[in-house]
Amino acid sequence: MVYRIFVEKREELQNEALSLLSDINTLLGIESVKAVRVINRYDVEGIDKTTFDYASRTVFSEPQLDVIFDEIKTSDDDRAFAVEYLPGQFDQRADSAAQCIQLLTAGECPRVASAKVVSAVMPTFWRRSVKICMASMSLPFFFSTKIR
Repeated sequence: MVYRIFVEKREELQNEALSLLSDINTLLGIESVKAVRVINRYDVEGIDKTTFDYASRTVFSEPQLDVIFDEIKTSDDDRAFAVEYLPGQFDQRADSAAQCIQLLTAGECPRVASAKVVSAVMPTFWRRSVKICMASMSLPFFFSTKIR
């Protein structure tokens, strides 16, 4: 069974999120983004539920610094996406977590995958307008509607 956990720094320690928000506002000039959250996601396979619960508090997070979730809680204004390493690329965060769990259990090394989830608070008018929708970034092979 695959277990999933989300780990986020406590509000006063969210330096990575504050830096990303600053970059979005100043470098990209998108001042409508009001808040950003950066959350680490871990998927683990090859351990039992008891070991996963223990590893959640000792390997994946530091209780005094982090908050852990089973699922991400978002508001209507949140827009989230996740990024992960390409297949074949070395993921040090996942490898270190797997080795720590192996040391805890004195058993086989579990499979761990990690990703970074970024959630940005944007005004709802950008997403709920009748006149606009999210556009694809790929070049179409043909237009499905006639352009006048």
